[in-house]
Amino acid sequence: MAETDVRAIRWAQEGLRALRDGLAVVGLSLVNVPLLVLTVVALVLSPLPVAGPAALHGVTALVRRRTDLQRRLAARAGVPIRRPYRPMPPRGLTGWARFRWIVTDPATWRDVAWLVPGTVTGIVLGLLSLALPLYGLQGLTLLPLWLYLGTDWYGYGVFWPIETVGEGWLSAPQGVVFLAVGLAVAPWLRWVDAQFARLFLAPTRAAELRLRVTRLTETRADTVDAQAAELRRIERDLHDGAQARLVSLGMTIGLAEELVERDPAAARKLLAEARESSTTALVELRHLVRGIHPPVLAERGLDGAVRALALSLPVPTTVDSDVSGRAETPVESAAYFAVAEALTNVARHSGARRAWVSLRHAEQTLVLTVGDDGAGNADPEGGTGLRGIERRLAAFDGTMTLSSPPGGPTVVTMELPCVLSSPKTSPSSGTD
Repeated sequence: MAETDVRAIRWAQEGLRALRDGLAVVGLSLVNVPLLVLTVVALVLSPLPVAGPAALHGVTALVRRRTDLQRRLAARAGVPIRRPYRPMPPRGLTGWARFRWIVTDPATWRDVAWLVPGTVTGIVLGLLSLALPLYGLQGLTLLPLWLYLGTDWYGYGVFWPIETVGEGWLSAPQGVVFLAVGLAVAPWLRWVDAQFARLFLAPTRAAELRLRVTRLTETRADTVDAQAAELRRIERDLHDGAQARLVSLGMTIGLAEELVERDPAAARKLLAEARESSTTALVELRHLVRGIHPPVLAERGLDGAVRALALSLPVPTTVDSDVSGRAETPVESAAYFAVAEALTNVARHSGARRAWVSLRHAEQTLVLTVGDDGAGNADPEGGTGLRGIERRLAAFDGTMTLSSPPGGPTVVTMELPCVLSSPKTSPSSGTD
């Protein structure tokens, strides 16, 4: 298929997706006014001892669910909008404490303020995005209708009534033009509506700062927990592995010292066992060190380390990288282990025939993409290590996005803010 055909298909798909979202916005906008009425009623009833705060909390939950749907549709239009609400305390709130938590949150009133103008812009822009393509479809269908219903039926063309076959043929190209214009304009109209919603539904600067502080608090706690778990793992590996072998090695050498005079042959046999035990202990220590900070990462950088990792996988994996420098050691280590965990999931759970890794650095952000052609349907709650990746990246203000529809492909996109320093060391191995 030619590249122009692929672009045309994508263009048509984007237009149809925008039309579908525009229809959804029109339908959802009809709910805004009833929600506004319920909010006013809940505020009037709020002085009541028990029912008032409960009613306001229920209506606020409905309004926030509605605005969350609007944020989701805005993200599909290319305008991501973060949720601006204050987090509820861990122990929860009841009664008047919950009432104060709702009414003192500025985001509550910004949601209410958006309901009426959001209704107007949603319906107007949504219907406008639908009108042009429907008008074009009318021009395409007038001629078949005229031929089917007979000459006694007078349909109306795009510019003039259709009374002859010739006029019907003239309406068809006009319909194609209006349909094409409608599909081209629909994504732009959805973008305009999303930008308008962003004025009301996005966090303010103060809310952004508050959300960032909350996120940093959560990620700090996750980082502390992860570090404690890592220290326990290292201690356990040392105790059960290398330490036990070194103790056994000392006992074997002690026995050999006792037998060297009386039974030299048995002493030599024990010394040979001691040599094997020392070799095994050294291998275990090397594996432990690799788990802390792989030597290949220090020597070759992220690019070379990921390529070496890809070579060891049972699934054929290609690596595409344009990372032209080195990040700070903690960030580089987090990126490496995040990619390693994602590739481990591919090998263990996906059933894929091939996988790919992409490393990019742009606008002071390291973007890591791991994909496979497996069965898809990956779930962060399924215990596949995806939550661990999120916690590892969150310690550096990083994010993870998962796309895994049933049937695949599965694509994990990870972003880490960082600045690259010295040029990378060229790796000596590839994956292709």
